[in-house]
Amino acid sequence: MTAQTEASLRARALKVIPNGMYGHESVALLPDGFPQFFSRADGAWIWDSEGNRYLDFMCAYGPNLLGYHHPEVDAAAARQAALGDAMTGPAPVMVDLAETLVSMVGHADWAMFCKNGTDATSMALMTARAHTGRRIVLVAAGAYHGAAAWCTPGPMGVLPEDRAFIRPYLYNDVASLEAAVAEAGDDLAGIFASPFKHDVFVDQELPDPAYAERARALCDETGALLIIDEVRAGFRLAKDCSWSLVGVAPDLSCWGKSLGNGQPLSALLGAEKARGAAGSLYVTGSFWFAATPMAAAIETLRILRETDYLAHFEALGTRLRVGLDAAAAAHGFTLRQSGPVQMPLIMFAQDPDARLGYAFSQEMLARGVYMHPWHNMFLCAAMTMADIEFALAAADEAFAALAPRRASVQPSPRLLALLEQAAAGGH
Repeated sequence: MTAQTEASLRARALKVIPNGMYGHESVALLPDGFPQFFSRADGAWIWDSEGNRYLDFMCAYGPNLLGYHHPEVDAAAARQAALGDAMTGPAPVMVDLAETLVSMVGHADWAMFCKNGTDATSMALMTARAHTGRRIVLVAAGAYHGAAAWCTPGPMGVLPEDRAFIRPYLYNDVASLEAAVAEAGDDLAGIFASPFKHDVFVDQELPDPAYAERARALCDETGALLIIDEVRAGFRLAKDCSWSLVGVAPDLSCWGKSLGNGQPLSALLGAEKARGAAGSLYVTGSFWFAATPMAAAIETLRILRETDYLAHFEALGTRLRVGLDAAAAAHGFTLRQSGPVQMPLIMFAQDPDARLGYAFSQEMLARGVYMHPWHNMFLCAAMTMADIEFALAAADEAFAALAPRRASVQPSPRLLALLEQAAAGGH
């Protein structure tokens, strides 16, 4: 493949694609110099269109769980593709996958398949409303549940009516949740929660068991459905639903990203009591029943069951967190590292406009490490301790390069505009 410059690709894209790329804010607001086009990926590494290689701590924003181009997953996908992929109806592998997920996820009695996380969360919202005959759905303020009109963080193209029955509460705040439930009254259809608070620009928070238990109890008391959005975190914290770690089972859970190790597939899983409501929905897509991603997912799930990948993630993530703290301190910086170590968020103390975070991520990119300045990142099972040591050596150099100019680093105008919009209530 002939290398193409990032600049030429952006110029060509600008002529035929609105904004030259797409509306994903995490891409549009990346620091200057960050590549947006990639030519290939393998294991834990990606190559940009100009042939530069990076250790990838974004993992395609989550889909890369086992490693890019995983041989066993790719082989399973290829075997199914040779038989058929998108056909007039689903292949038998769909039933196999549904059975596999039901056997692995404790609260699940059934599964429905789609393509994107937004598909799954929107189906969950519809199922809650169909099950209860009610309208109001609670979501944690600042949480991301997809790009449909009811949940997109972007204000453009959305009407107030699209969100008329979506109401906020504060994650991990029992009093706030109780107040939102009381305000909804007998019109409460469901409560959405993320496995942990992984909003952008702010420190991550693990779920307080008291909050999780109260969310479950409030749904039981009102007849509403409890929905866990596992699209980002699914199978990265547990081999079951993530809230199994706090002893709480939801009624519905939404899955995607890593489900097929990068193959386009998502799913809604549910408890028996919501089966009738889910079955009453009209939801479909021309490619929703494609068999190749389902075969990839079955193989991915087999590997998850048979390996100790979670311990591997925790060992790598712990070493990264401890090593980054030490390297930062050696050069006079203090980091804010939060959330589970396998999904790290790395920010700087006293850096409200992320100027240091931007500058640090640019320094890391120049040293072959792709890190994000304000979005949670991901580890993949293909990463090794040697990869982590490579990243830590790069970080030591990056902190050293940043230290003499910390006072002169300027904030990103694009990011400042977004923060101002958020402060004004646009997010």
